[in-house]
Amino acid sequence: MSNSFVNKVSSFINKYSLLQNDGKYVVALSGGADSVALTLLLKSLGYNIHAAHCNFHLRGEESDRDEKFVVSFTSQHNIPLHITHFDTKEYASLHHVSIETAARDLRYGYFEDLRRDLGAEAIAVAHHADDNVETILMNLVRGAGINGLQGIRPVKGKIVRPLLCVYREEIEAYLSSFRQEYVIDSTNLIADSTRNRYRLEVIPLLEKINPNASINVNKAASHLSEVNKITEYFIKEKIEEIATIKDNVVVVDIEMIKSFPSSSFLLYRVCSPYGFNSTQIAEIADALYGQTGKYFTSESYELLIDRGEILIIQKGLPIKPISIPECGLYHVGDRKLRVEIIEVSNSAFKLSRKSSKVCLDSSKITFPLTIRPIKEGDRFHPYGMNGTKLVSDYLTDRKKSLFDKRRQLVVEDMAGRIIWLVNERPSDECKITHNTSKVIVMEII
Repeated sequence: MSNSFVNKVSSFINKYSLLQNDGKYVVALSGGADSVALTLLLKSLGYNIHAAHCNFHLRGEESDRDEKFVVSFTSQHNIPLHITHFDTKEYASLHHVSIETAARDLRYGYFEDLRRDLGAEAIAVAHHADDNVETILMNLVRGAGINGLQGIRPVKGKIVRPLLCVYREEIEAYLSSFRQEYVIDSTNLIADSTRNRYRLEVIPLLEKINPNASINVNKAASHLSEVNKITEYFIKEKIEEIATIKDNVVVVDIEMIKSFPSSSFLLYRVCSPYGFNSTQIAEIADALYGQTGKYFTSESYELLIDRGEILIIQKGLPIKPISIPECGLYHVGDRKLRVEIIEVSNSAFKLSRKSSKVCLDSSKITFPLTIRPIKEGDRFHPYGMNGTKLVSDYLTDRKKSLFDKRRQLVVEDMAGRIIWLVNERPSDECKITHNTSKVIVMEII
C-alpha cells in the first residue's frame, strides 16, 4: 500500500507540476492524519520542506496537545518547524466574521507571510479527495456554476494540494503501514457546521444508496473540468471576436451575443471580470432586448447599453476645469493638451486634418483659455455651419454615447466662448482666413 500510495501522489504532483525538485515549500501541519501524511510523503520524496503550525486557541487543552505533537513529530523527522499563536475569537469579533472565516484568514495570511520570508515556492496543504466531494456537494446545493462544480483545484495561486488524488481511507492506510500516529480534532466528529454535516450525514447517506458515490462525484467533477477546458478555449476566442477596446472603452456587439448558443453564459464571461455580479448580469441580459440607454454600475466600472452595443468603462475621477494662461503642455486627466502659437508664414506651419489637432486665428482669441468637460446649456458655432448649436444636440447628432458625452471636453476663451469642441469641431468664429497672420495650434495627446 505504501509504495502505491506514494507513486499515486507523485504522479499527481508531476501531472499538475505542483512541486519542483529544487524548490522550497511550506507544509501546513495541523497534526491530523492528512497533514502528517503529506509532510512525511514530501519528506520521503526529497522535497525541501518547512512545516508551519497554527495554534488558534479554540479547543483548550486539545489545541496545546496538537502543538506538542507537532513539535515532537517534526523533531523526530528533522523537519524545520514554524509555530504561531492566534487569538481567533478576538480577531473574529474585531472583523465581524465567523470563527471559521477568522481561522481561515489568519491561517492563510500567516502561511503566505512565512512563504515570502523563507523564499519558498508555494504552500502545500492536505486537502484530499473526500474534501473535494464535500466542496462539490456544498457548491451544488448553493447553485454554483461550472467553476464551483469542479471542486477544489490542485493549484490556486501559491497554494498546492498534492493529496487531492487520494481518499481519507488511503491516507490512514499509508500512515498505518508504518504505525505513524496523529491527532484527532474532536470538533470534526460533531455535525455542528455545514461541512461537518456533509461529511458525517449527507455523504454516508449517499454511499448507502451507492457505495461509489464519492468516487463518482469526483469523476463528474473531473469530466466537468475537461469540458471547461474546451469551453475556455472557445469562449476566449469568441470574446476577442465580439469585444474591442476603443479609447479605453470596452465595446461589445450585442447581436453577436444574442446569436451565441448560450448568450447568458457569454454575457457572464464578458461582464464578470469588470465586477458585475450574477444578479446584475441577469438584468443586463434582459435589457439587451429592451430600450437603449440602460445603465449599470459595479464597484469600479460602469456599463451602458447603447444602440446595439454594450459599453464598459472604468470609473474615474471627474476632470476639473484647467486654466491655460499661456502656451505650453497641460495635463488633462489621462490626456495632455499642447498649446502653441505659430506664424502662418513659418515653414513649419501646416493645417492639420486630424480631429485631435486644431488651428485657429489667434487674433480672435484671448487668453487665458480653459479646458473643461461640457455642461448643460453649452452652445457653440460649429465650423461651416450657420448659427449656434447646443453641444448636447451636436453630440447626439453625432451618435455619441453617454460615456462619450461625459468624457467630452471643450476649450473656451476668456470671453467664455467655446472655441473648440475637442476632437470634434472648431468654432466657426475663430476660423483661419486669408487675413490670418498667427494661429493658435492646440493638440490633444
